[in-house]
Formats: sequence, C-alpha cells, structure tokens
Amino acid sequence: MSNVDVVVTGLGATTPLGGDVASTWDAMLAGRSGVGPLTQEWAGQLPVRIAAQLAVEPSTLIERVKMRRLDRSEAMALIAAKEAWADSGLADSGLDPERLAVSLGSGIGGATTLLDQDDILEQSGPRRVSPHTVPMLMPNGPAAWVGIELGARGGVRAMASACATGAEAVSLGLDLIRAGRADVVVAGGVEAVVHPLPLAGFASMRAMSTRNDEPEKASRPWDKNRDGFVLGEGGGVIILERADHAAARGAHVYARLLGAGITSDGYDIVQPDPECKGGIRAMGMALRDAGLTGADIQHVNAHATSTPAGDMGEVLGIKTAVGDHPVLTSTKSMSGHLLGAAGAIESIATILALRDGVVPPTINLDDPDERLILDVAAHKARPLEISAAMNNSFGFGGHNVALVFARA
Repeated sequence: MSNVDVVVTGLGATTPLGGDVASTWDAMLAGRSGVGPLTQEWAGQLPVRIAAQLAVEPSTLIERVKMRRLDRSEAMALIAAKEAWADSGLADSGLDPERLAVSLGSGIGGATTLLDQDDILEQSGPRRVSPHTVPMLMPNGPAAWVGIELGARGGVRAMASACATGAEAVSLGLDLIRAGRADVVVAGGVEAVVHPLPLAGFASMRAMSTRNDEPEKASRPWDKNRDGFVLGEGGGVIILERADHAAARGAHVYARLLGAGITSDGYDIVQPDPECKGGIRAMGMALRDAGLTGADIQHVNAHATSTPAGDMGEVLGIKTAVGDHPVLTSTKSMSGHLLGAAGAIESIATILALRDGVVPPTINLDDPDERLILDVAAHKARPLEISAAMNNSFGFGGHNVALVFARA
C-alpha cells in the first residue's frame, strides 16, 4: 500500500458495443450483445463463424492516408486514447511531457498485418510488401503510436500477458505513479485478431463457442450450456493521474485506483489452475495493496469467459478471497472476449458501475451451473450502492491480475 493516491480522470474505448465509452456503457446496461455472424468470404470454411466485431470501423474515424500505416490494433489504440485524453482535459493543462507515460499492450499484437503481408509476399513477391509492415506488426506499435500522438516522453511500456494484458498495463501505470516516475499514465489494452488463423487456432483448441446459429446467445458465462468463449476485438484506455496533480487542476475524477495484485500460476500454458490458487493470491494482494478487506468489496467484474473449465474456478476463488457477498457480472457475455483489451474495457465497466451505482448484467445466464454459488446480476442491470469494486483478468500462461477501484 502506497501513500501516493492515484485517480482515474479520463476514459476511452472502441468496442463491439459502441464506438466510444458512452455508447458501450449504454449497451452494457441495456444487456445488448455485440456478437454477430462473420460475413467475410473466408469465414465460410471455419468451424466458428461468429465474433464480436467493432461497432464503428476505425477507417471512418482516421484519415485514409494514416490508416495505411496502421495495424487495426494501432488504430484502435489511437481512437481510445484520443477519447480518454480529451475526456481528461489534460491537453491544455501544461503537463510536462517528461511526466507523461504510456502503459498499453496487446495479447497478440499486429497479427493481421503479419498474415496479410505474408499473403502479398507469397502471391506478388517481396516488392509488393508494404514498407510500413514492421512498425504495423511490432507488438509495441499501439503503445508507441499513442506515445507519439500525445507527445509522451516519460516512457512507453508495451505489455503482453495474453488475456490479462489490459489489466496488467493499468497495474503498471499505478506503479509508475507511485514510484514517482510519472504524474499521468495513459494505460490500457487493444486487440484486433478477427482473422481466419487465430479463429482456426482457438477452434482447434476447442476453446470457442460453436453456436453459429445463435451468435447473440453464444457467450454465456456460468451457464450450464456454455461451450467456449466468443472472440472479440476492441480497445480501452484509462487516464491514471496522481491525485494531488488532478486536484490542482480541478480535474473530474471518475474513481480511485486503490490497489493491484499480480501473480502467476506456474501450472499450464492454457489451462487455469482448477483451484484458482493464483487468482486467489492476486485478489488477496490487491486487497492488501488497497488497504481493504474482502468485506469492503460490493461488486466484482469477473474474468468469466464462458469456458467450461475457467468459469467455476474463479467463482470459488472469489468466494475464498473476497467472500460470498459481492454481486458478480461478466460483461464478456455482451462484448465477447477481447483478449488483451479485456482488462481495460472491464476496468472501465467497473469504474462506471461505481460512478452510477449499477452492476451491468450477465446476459444468457438461462440455466446457471449448480456450482455458481455467488450472486450474479443476471439478465438485467442491478442498482447497487458500490463504494469499492474489483476487476479480475486471467490469461493464458497463468497470468492473474486483480484491480481494486473505489468511488471518487
């Protein structure tokens, strides 16, 4: 626990539910699904033909000449970061660029660029490969573009911890401010891999739902009939700021980021520890870092991806680390699984749940698994007085991150 207070002063997003934070949040509260059929010609051959694709195409927001230099994930990062930056009011604050850092990652990176340019190489030869290929596919590209766009000179960090990436990037932002290395950190995650190869790879692992005829009902965390996650794409960015710095400029504060916990399972490259031991330790660390106990947490935005193995272990973990009193939700039931962006988007949902006093619903929870021993806001958003909430993100490789936010 640190004596340096860190607050959230800006939010930005582009998701399958909306092109910005407000439309995404409205869709979540309404219980709308962002999952739909894949209409691309290449999808016909795949066993999984559904995904949660962006509600607003980046090409409608970024000029064509610039888009040609950007991987889709980089474009998402710029869109979300620009919204968050404008929301924070920092542009005219006189912030020293050497006190501004970026902590932003992707679970897979510029895979679509790599695969598309390889197709061009095979079909047309090396001279037709784009000169922008390397900066488009490099995994630090999204963070680097945001750093360039905002003129950040306090360091640009690019996280890669699979599905825990966005949350770990937020955690690093907390650490940077507490350590005195930055006054403001632009933190978050992006992912853009709705492409035949990642879809085929996940499908071969039997990790994805094959409910092709009912895409909106395919993502169903904790439901007895869940059959895997739904791949999504999107980006989320949070502006973290030293509390006294925010107060001095009269900034609007959404929430406080009180603590974070990061652990690793040391168990398996894809399977979560069935007893959620690493998750329990991460949640416990986050609570201690925040100076709270489990009794202080009213709401948990769970990682719950809709996989048969992962969902129930986390429930037991939350009961052990936090207690049986918090109201749970999984916004992945609506957004699909955004991989490296999930922790950032779900942190935004947790922050807005605190602000508005409402838990967004878990849709499609029609027949709850009998092991679901905790209270879930099923089907409808639930009003709830929330003073502190937790967001969990667990990733392939055994990465576990828990974040604790409190009301402003």
